Amino acid sequence: MDKRYIVIGAGAVGGVVGARLHRAGHQVVLVARGDHGTALRERGLTVHGPAGADTVPVAVAAGPQEVELREGDVLLLAVKTQDTRAALAAWAEQPVGPDGGRAGARLPLVCLQNGVENERLALRHFRRVYGAMVVLPAAFLTPGEVSTWCGPRTGVLVLGRYPDGADDTVREIAADLTAADFRAVVAEDVLRWKYGKLVDNLANAVDALCGQRPGAESAELAARARAEAIAVLERSGIAYAAPEELTELRLGAVERRPSDAGAGHGSTWQSLKRGGGSAEVDYLNGEIVLLGRGCGVPTPVNELFQDLVNRWAREGREPGSLAPAELAELVGQVDTP
Repeated sequence: MDKRYIVIGAGAVGGVVGARLHRAGHQVVLVARGDHGTALRERGLTVHGPAGADTVPVAVAAGPQEVELREGDVLLLAVKTQDTRAALAAWAEQPVGPDGGRAGARLPLVCLQNGVENERLALRHFRRVYGAMVVLPAAFLTPGEVSTWCGPRTGVLVLGRYPDGADDTVREIAADLTAADFRAVVAEDVLRWKYGKLVDNLANAVDALCGQRPGAESAELAARARAEAIAVLERSGIAYAAPEELTELRLGAVERRPSDAGAGHGSTWQSLKRGGGSAEVDYLNGEIVLLGRGCGVPTPVNELFQDLVNRWAREGREPGSLAPAELAELVGQVDTP
């Protein structure tokens, strides 16, 4: 049966991955609603990158009701974590093929998402769940357009079966992604890689609040959040990929290239910029807060970042409008011995 990729959530990551798979010769359906879905139907998906703009005339659906699922389909879940429950509920019960078997029982689902909660949620609905650690610098700010700015590869992905292991399905998916301009690696300990990336992603909150300002203050704020995370993971006995491993994986694959493709802001900054009232901070900094409360390690910096980003999302505040010195003062008030 021919493989087809159904990309649930055609934002920055989902859009770029779907476009690259399409250009590599695979059947792809991008799932998107609202103005973005309309733009994709009318004009296709435009991917801006170091080599210029490429418009991809890929198939588009607003949701599962517009897709006739079949054997051979692979579901790529690329929504933000706060939208995962709704997406899983919508897709898991969809019929597959002429006998109408459930998608949750018949089709593999790959979580192309930040954090470590998505796979656990997915396993309630799908028998075959695969995790992916995603390093894909990309942006989605304009309907019908996504941007990416690295080379020589578009991104790096570490994939494996959840909670652990590997099989022929994930090896085939990794091979397809490799042919589609990604460095795709199969690992039997994918969660270890995802926890390592979680530590890395804690800096997204600083970017969302302060933007990308020169100076060491922002880096120090991010380092405080990461130090809390490492203390929590080690107390909890949770294995995580070290920063040196992540750096080695990126080396020679995702290096910033001169480009007008985008500002380079993280996904949390982009969520605030687009509006919509939510961000995935509860599953990044908030994950560390949750784990810290469970193991008795204080996480005041991550708790502050979680609260601030959530407040800014609710209030529709402009990302990057807080000076690092102001954030450092707030951190000083909560980060006491």
